[in-house]
Amino acid sequence: MNIASDPRSLSADSLLSPEANQAAALAAANGVLTIDLDALVANWRKLEKTAVPAECSAVIKANAYGCGVAPVARALAAAGCKTFFVATPEEAAAARAVLPSAIIYVLNGLIQNNGDAYARIDARPVIGDLNELAEWDVFCRRTGWAGGAAIHIDTGMQRLGLTITEAQGLIPRIHAGDHGISLVMSHLACAENLHHPMNARQLAAFRGIASEFSGVPASLANSSGIFLGSAFQFDIVRPGAALYGVNPTPEADNPMLPVVDLKARVVQIRDVERGEGVGYGGNWTARRPTRLAIVSAGYADGYFRAGSSNDGTRGADVIIAGKRCPVAGRISMDLMAVDVTDLERNMVRRGHQATLIGGGITVDELAHHFGTIGYEVLTSLGTRYARVYKSETTGS
Repeated sequence: MNIASDPRSLSADSLLSPEANQAAALAAANGVLTIDLDALVANWRKLEKTAVPAECSAVIKANAYGCGVAPVARALAAAGCKTFFVATPEEAAAARAVLPSAIIYVLNGLIQNNGDAYARIDARPVIGDLNELAEWDVFCRRTGWAGGAAIHIDTGMQRLGLTITEAQGLIPRIHAGDHGISLVMSHLACAENLHHPMNARQLAAFRGIASEFSGVPASLANSSGIFLGSAFQFDIVRPGAALYGVNPTPEADNPMLPVVDLKARVVQIRDVERGEGVGYGGNWTARRPTRLAIVSAGYADGYFRAGSSNDGTRGADVIIAGKRCPVAGRISMDLMAVDVTDLERNMVRRGHQATLIGGGITVDELAHHFGTIGYEVLTSLGTRYARVYKSETTGS
């Protein structure tokens, strides 16, 4: 097994070897986020197989959903992924640094008066406004840049994109050739709900307009959209969260492998008497003589305060010594209390690790406790964790 650290997360002393640096950083880390690159690649291949004959791209925005853009991009490119989507030019530059020959699209479009920023790194804006398109055309004529751009058409998301009528106005341009449009796309609003009527409406609208963009590849399906069937897959699919283990089919079992494992250090064991309150507000009361493990993770680390418990509501669980143990009281900024009374006294000590994600606790389960979605959990995982990458095959 090859294990590589993210240099942004693990500090290094230039006098030590990389292996010694990593060992020292891990020994000092309050928490460790492990990313399984083999599982990531296996998820991409499953999605690719599901979408055949469509091309399977990868969405690596938000630092690859918190997993680290450089190692994730390298692993996916080595597996055969050729097209990547990010949100901003800055993200595109970070991706280009490790993807010298990939196609990179910038989903948030063209930043005003910044065409050079895209051309310098050979990134393609996803254009969703006619004024934006006009500016891009002027830039391309002025500089001779011919790197291409995508056209985003709104079919019901009401976020970004040309209207259907505006997109129809581009058809003469398509027929004239040399149009500079390398992709036409839209985005599904309700794909995670298999039977939502919006899916069929968006499919019909997109199919109608995309068919008029003769010779231009089309893309509609996100992670969940891939599982709506072949009609939604067109030429390119754009999985994001599913790559990182989030369930793209929440109405059924998760077809994806878990990618992240998160552990945090137990920094103290303490005993509280029956009737004592625990944590801010004191609204979790010990109903028996209770042992608490104080764990070094909190909402500043992306473990949301919504995972707290009180006398009337059970919160999230963590795993200590192989057993699920409930959070006791409010999650604070840097710490949480966990009820370990049911563990034998010698099973947990200062310095042991508590599993926050992994061992059966999924990103989606944690999202449920937090009242959110797995996307937000992953992209909120804090910078104080040491990030470790494991792979038997990628060499990362």
